Amino acid sequence: MISLMQGDCLERMKEIPDGSVDLTVTSPPYDNLRTYNGNNEQWGDHVWRDVIASLYRVTIDGGVVVWVVGDATIKGSETGTSFKQALHAMECGFRLHDTMIWRKPNFANPASTRYHQVFEYMFVFSKGAPRVFNGIKDRPNKYAGQIGSYGRNTVTQADGSKVVRSQKSNGQFGMRHNVWDVTTTGQTGESKKFSHPAMFPLSLAQDHIISWSNEGDTVLDPFLGSGTTGVAAKNLGRDFIGIELDETYFNIAKERIDD
Repeated sequence: MISLMQGDCLERMKEIPDGSVDLTVTSPPYDNLRTYNGNNEQWGDHVWRDVIASLYRVTIDGGVVVWVVGDATIKGSETGTSFKQALHAMECGFRLHDTMIWRKPNFANPASTRYHQVFEYMFVFSKGAPRVFNGIKDRPNKYAGQIGSYGRNTVTQADGSKVVRSQKSNGQFGMRHNVWDVTTTGQTGESKKFSHPAMFPLSLAQDHIISWSNEGDTVLDPFLGSGTTGVAAKNLGRDFIGIELDETYFNIAKERIDD
C-alpha cells in the first residue's frame, strides 16, 4: 500500500493511527539552510518538537525513526539544533539507539576558521528496543578465510581431558560500521532532473529500510521532498506513507513513486 498526502505534516499525521508505523526515514529542514521552491517558512523549535512528538505517537513499540540532519553555521559556530532535536526525542520517550554518520566523499562545506564539514548526523531513535535489525555485511574482512579464534581454543572435559573447540572460518565480509560513505546527488544528475536542492541518495534510504524493517512493514517519510524514501520503500516491498507540503515536489514525488 502506498499512501501519499499533500499538506502540512503535523496536520496530515493526525490521520495516521497510533502505533501503526514500523519505520520512519526522513530528512527534515536544516535550520532554514535551504529555500525549497521559493518557500522558506520558519522551521523553529515549536515545529520540530511537535513533529518528533507526533512521530513517537505513530511509531509501533520496537519501531525506529532515522532522523538525518545537519546544522547551520552562524557567525562561525554551529547552532547545535540537531543535538537539541535528539535530546527532545529522548524526552518524548525515544531511545537514542545509535548516532550514525553520513560522510559525503564528494562534498565539503568550506570554512576559513575550522575544518571542512563533510558529514551529517543520522540519529536512530527507537521506541523501546528495536524490533528489527538486519545488519548489512559489506565491509571487506581482511581475515577472510582464516580460522577465527574466539576465546579459548580448548575445552576441558569432566575427566580432565582437553578437546579442541570447534572453530569457524571468517567470512568474506564483516558488519558495516556506523559511518556510511554515500555520495551526494548534488546539483547534477537526479537532483537537477527533479529540481530539488537536497535530494536524499537512494542507496542511503534503501540501506536504512533494509536495516530497520522487514518486507511488508510500513515506512513513513513526513518530509517527502522528491520522493526518494518512497521509491526505496516500494522497491523493497514495504508499505509507504509520504507527506509533502510543497505541491510541486509532491507531484514530482508522486510521479516517481507511481512510475
